[in-house]
Amino acid sequence: MARDAQHSGKRREYDAVSLAYFLRYPNPYAKHVLSTDVIDRHFDAVEQRLYTTRLHLKRSRLPPTVLKLLPKGILGSNNDTGQSYVLETSVVNVKDGWMTTETRNLEWTGILSVIEKQHYIQPLKANTKDDPSGNLPDKGSHGTTDVKTTTTFVSRFGQGVPRRATRKTEAECAGRGVMANAADNPPPRKGFLSSWSTSSLQRTIEAVGMRRTREALLKSKDGMNVVLGRLRSGGLAVAIEGMRRDREAMCGPDGPWKRT
Repeated sequence: MARDAQHSGKRREYDAVSLAYFLRYPNPYAKHVLSTDVIDRHFDAVEQRLYTTRLHLKRSRLPPTVLKLLPKGILGSNNDTGQSYVLETSVVNVKDGWMTTETRNLEWTGILSVIEKQHYIQPLKANTKDDPSGNLPDKGSHGTTDVKTTTTFVSRFGQGVPRRATRKTEAECAGRGVMANAADNPPPRKGFLSSWSTSSLQRTIEAVGMRRTREALLKSKDGMNVVLGRLRSGGLAVAIEGMRRDREAMCGPDGPWKRT
């Protein structure tokens, strides 16, 4: 099962928006983000693109509504940690003035995968000087940036049993020296009630994930506006000082680690 949700909007000037994206944690609306680490970053001088991979550690738990639907003990120790990792990849096109980002959860993917993709771009204008049919970023377009957000929710809960049964059948056939044939050895079929209950559970999990993501998008927008306001008021120095104050408010004067 999969569900998509889309949202479009406008931000301020592209350069400030792309910088604010990488400085958005911590902020007063993202107190659940414990740490951010850059695990890979490189710049392609030919294509003029910056590629970045980051890992965010967040304070997060599955919603109680979802936990009530799951069999007891299915999460193991993950249910007690209260923390989860989110993988973020991004590409910044310096030449053409656009940025694409993708974030996905690394925990509980067998229950619910949430994949958020964003596309930031400057409004385009006709390139009448060199090529009337082409387009160029309109850097004077009232200092705005177009943003499109697409979020995909996928629940695979309950889909692992048929695949395991199929692999077991193939292994038994191989042990007897017989070629497994899909027509001769079809995977076990679920009964109507079992199939209906699994689909219903998946839809419920996805619906809960969608509600939480809507709330998170609003907080994310507010957090970006805070960072953009700091950049406009005093540049990078003020933005970094604001991050320091937010970190102290979250974790105390020593932050998440002792100062050396």
